[in-house]
Amino acid sequence: MTTHIGLLGCGTVGATVAEMLLTEKAMLAKRSGQSLALKRILIRDTTKIRNNKIPANLFTTHPDDILNDPDIQIVVEVMGGVEPAKTLSLRAVKSGKLLVTANKHLLALHGVEIFRAAAKANSCVCFEASCGGAIPIVLALTRGLIANEIDQVVGIVNGTCNYILSEMSSTGKSYSTALAEAQAAGFAEPDPTLDVTGGDSAHKLAILASLAFGTNVPFDRIYVSGINTIDDMDLRFGRELGYVCKLLAIAEKHSHGISLRVHPAFVPQKHLLANVNGSFNAIAVVGHASGQTIHYGRGAGGKPTASAIIADIVEAAMGTAPLLFKQLPLLTRRSTAGVIPIQDVSSRHYLRMMVHDKPGMLHQITGILGKLGISLAAMVQHEAHEDQFVPLVIMTHEAPDGKVTQAAAKIDRLKGIRGQTRHIRVIDPAP
Repeated sequence: MTTHIGLLGCGTVGATVAEMLLTEKAMLAKRSGQSLALKRILIRDTTKIRNNKIPANLFTTHPDDILNDPDIQIVVEVMGGVEPAKTLSLRAVKSGKLLVTANKHLLALHGVEIFRAAAKANSCVCFEASCGGAIPIVLALTRGLIANEIDQVVGIVNGTCNYILSEMSSTGKSYSTALAEAQAAGFAEPDPTLDVTGGDSAHKLAILASLAFGTNVPFDRIYVSGINTIDDMDLRFGRELGYVCKLLAIAEKHSHGISLRVHPAFVPQKHLLANVNGSFNAIAVVGHASGQTIHYGRGAGGKPTASAIIADIVEAAMGTAPLLFKQLPLLTRRSTAGVIPIQDVSSRHYLRMMVHDKPGMLHQITGILGKLGISLAAMVQHEAHEDQFVPLVIMTHEAPDGKVTQAAAKIDRLKGIRGQTRHIRVIDPAP
């Protein structure tokens, strides 16, 4: 029996999926036992030059050619963005078609609505490619680690940011230089805003946290800060203190709720996440029985993402995906957990300020920290000529985020401080 597939979108990922379905059909049938046939591809512009391995007669500009075709059982959405992807995805599942999507933006904002519509129509949603490219992290959270209460998910989930930070850390390049090289190498979009401000990582965290904790995640409750303000001076001080800077997506379970945040963080050099470089991704998951597992691989790009999409297509064609979707509470029957605001989350902190090198300044700074109950773990100030502004670095013990933010604001108002205090959180994921 042949399973017919309709593809919504034919960009980098969509074209790769189409090519693999067409050119690797025999291999896929041999490995999975499924006969997969690509029947239609929705595009916006028929005049645009396409992959010459894809026959022109597969293309259409009319969604109904896919959504109203009774022969097409699986719809693959790779359009990206919210609209028209949301409208077309809802139409697909409401008509009983099985939906495969890589759209983390759509699922982060409207996943609950789409999942409920699919469950009501006895359809399903497969979304392995939405979070980690070729890394089977959805599989791990929904099946491989099902015996665990998940306590923590900490991940490097954006290849663009990881490439930039890796280049800045290893070669001393500035942020702007590393970004330009990432764009030239194809690791960053011409407009990298969604990546470098942390938005893309937040979309993925919303999905990962919902699976880890079996809860609906309100996207607007995720704290998000990007790498676009990172200074290479701070990366140098971090190395001196034994840390590497990474953009982390963090979800943690607490006795009174969950915390959700995306921000740059210093990670100890000894930790595996600190050694994930270039455009690679890695996600550490801590379960009560498994301990920590780390899932590593290419997190983006045409072929890695297509690999995950086709795995979902095969599961949908085999019938395992619809069965799992119907039965697994993690996917369809979730409550909404309370989210702890960032100011109440405790961690260690790195603070770097430009201080006028004159008597009394250090006393004023430590006095502010002490009054707010923030204790010092380490301090670095290199020798300088008197009466200069010099960098002073302070590492704190664990303290609430809000207290540290309050202290930084007070320090910035001192007469002997130039500019704003740089604040980077310090994270040591469970070993």
